[in-house]
Amino acid sequence: MGALIFDFDGVIADSEAIANSVLAETVSGLGYPTTMDQSLTRYSGRRWVDAMAEIETVTGKPLPTRFSDDLKQATFERFRTDLKEVSGAKDFIRRFSHLPRCIASSSSMDRLELCLSVLALEAEFGSHVYSADMVERGKPHPDIFLLAADKLGADPRQCLVIEDSAGGIRAAGMTAVGLCAASHIREGHHLRLRDAGAVHLADSWSDVAHFAHRFFEANPVS
Repeated sequence: MGALIFDFDGVIADSEAIANSVLAETVSGLGYPTTMDQSLTRYSGRRWVDAMAEIETVTGKPLPTRFSDDLKQATFERFRTDLKEVSGAKDFIRRFSHLPRCIASSSSMDRLELCLSVLALEAEFGSHVYSADMVERGKPHPDIFLLAADKLGADPRQCLVIEDSAGGIRAAGMTAVGLCAASHIREGHHLRLRDAGAVHLADSWSDVAHFAHRFFEANPVS
């Protein structure tokens, strides 16, 4: 049986620009002026422990004890007021509601729950929301995607993954669409996703829908 597996940040939730804006403001507050674009370039897609080490290097001092907790709280507060869907995500999710589907994300479960609530999408996925907290190894390892397929009772070879990051596409090891529709996407991102192994590059959810129709015609859900 096939299934749809969605990444979340930058795919369903247009959250990456918000999160990196808050991070840039926080790092700037430590005395190292940083823009949102610089935050995306320096820290996005990295393990958080490595990102913190880089911040300590550029600021030249240890991070405050509550740095991660305070950053998380500030980010969540911004999500509550500013978070929106990646344009077209809800329509796509509801259009393909007949297919087994889930979220497989590197984000923490409390962040996923908050964002799904803000976007009014909790009912669309129910219990099929999987966080890297649930597996031993996060992306770029395949563990979260294999867990997702197993929970859905799906054959990984018949799953379609929608991702916005090169690391996520490499991790999936499945047929993956590289989605470049969120506000954090910058020049050159398409090429990075293609080089990571995306079988299709999409600039919109409508484009994803066209590909998904063809994919599931060739890989029918039983």
